[in-house]
Amino acid sequence: MRKARTLSLWAAIGLMGGLAGCSTNPATGEDTFTAFMPPAQEAEVGAEEHPKILKEFGGSYDAKDLPAYVTEIGNKLAAVTETPNQKFTFTVLDSPIVNAFALPGGYVYVTRGLLALASNEAELAGVLAHEIGHVVARHSAQRYSRGVLTQVLAGGLSAAIGSGAGDVIGMGANAYMQSFSREHEFEADKLGVRYLSRAGYDPEAMASFLKKLRAHSQLQAELAGRSPDDVDQFDIMATHPRTLDRIEQARVAANTPVSGAPRLEAVKYMTEIDGIMYGDGPENGFVRGAKFIHVPLDFYFEVPDEFSMINQPDAVVAQDNQGATIIFEGAPAAAQSNPSAYLQRGFSKSVQLRDIQTIDINGQKAATGSADVSLKSGTKARLRVVAIVHGKAAFQFLFLIPLDRADSYNVALRRTTYSFRSLTAAEKKKYHALSIKVRAVNPGYTVDTFVKSMAVDRRPEETFDVINGIENGQLPPEGSLVKVIRE
Repeated sequence: MRKARTLSLWAAIGLMGGLAGCSTNPATGEDTFTAFMPPAQEAEVGAEEHPKILKEFGGSYDAKDLPAYVTEIGNKLAAVTETPNQKFTFTVLDSPIVNAFALPGGYVYVTRGLLALASNEAELAGVLAHEIGHVVARHSAQRYSRGVLTQVLAGGLSAAIGSGAGDVIGMGANAYMQSFSREHEFEADKLGVRYLSRAGYDPEAMASFLKKLRAHSQLQAELAGRSPDDVDQFDIMATHPRTLDRIEQARVAANTPVSGAPRLEAVKYMTEIDGIMYGDGPENGFVRGAKFIHVPLDFYFEVPDEFSMINQPDAVVAQDNQGATIIFEGAPAAAQSNPSAYLQRGFSKSVQLRDIQTIDINGQKAATGSADVSLKSGTKARLRVVAIVHGKAAFQFLFLIPLDRADSYNVALRRTTYSFRSLTAAEKKKYHALSIKVRAVNPGYTVDTFVKSMAVDRRPEETFDVINGIENGQLPPEGSLVKVIRE
């Protein structure tokens, strides 16, 4: 066994030598190990994963020719890197989540949710510059190569001599969206500050946008009933864990003077994003207070007023402060049989429902059943499932209530169950996506002036403050532009 390991180690060393394992990165000036993902393979991986990213995030968002605007900014930054001939592809994703990331081969993505949060071109440029930094420093290639090397040294030599790009592509796009190391994040910030400064933008914009990110993440966590210190797994704060101190250190370490007078380009930026969609698009349905409306799928339901509702990619989740949870999601298997049969045989292999009954919900076939379950926390809960056939589709409510309070929720949850119905013709015309509307700060205006026009059901003042980077309730000077959310 020892001999076999020795042979594997020497084979790995020989293989690494043949692949020119270490090279000097022109941006960082450091020797980096990227042997198992050369530049040509990075381009192949990016090209292969790009369509998957578009599908996962709802496609590209092309309103107001935003892709051309973002590409223009990105190309300005790419031109001042140490590899100005590298090809970059910049894409705005049709997602309300505030996120940005890059794939190998120069594929850089920002979401429309991020565009709605930024307040000037320099802040957006700071995000793009950071992602460009990851690409130029070849952080994905480093991470992948180190992972392969670990397998090689553990005896898995075949991992390094497999079918090349096919194996790398098989990892899936999510592998490249995972958090980079603190070292790589700091390096990307340092390069980002460098490129921002070289392109003439104010490097302080990177820090100002991080403040907005933190405030936004905290507010969204609170609206979802979580700790304000909690970060959503899809949020940019999860994939790019950074602090203001680290960004300031990166700015000092970059030591790059700004080319000319530092630019923010606030008016230009606000003009470009005026009218863009905010929050969920029609294809994902709309949360409006205690109501959920899905126009394309033609349904409506309400949750109790004391519940906070969040529209997630695969489900609608509502929670109250007593530990009760409502989950609404698709149940395609229920559409293949009657709802009762689905609850008896198809709902779950691990949960056996009891007292299954056929019911009618506003003319729609449905069934319900319940079970007492143990949660991961060790507490007991009552699970009630309601499966509903709606046209050619099927959906289900999962009501999860602490066992000692289950009976007290019966009336409220029945109301939610029987609120599920088709939309009226008037409702289909009434409900639309929200959008960003840019307004000027005129003489005599206060924060309350703008908050009154916000089409936000919960905590509109905090939302206004967050999307505009307002602290201590102080509006920017007269003549400045701010964002409000309108229908």
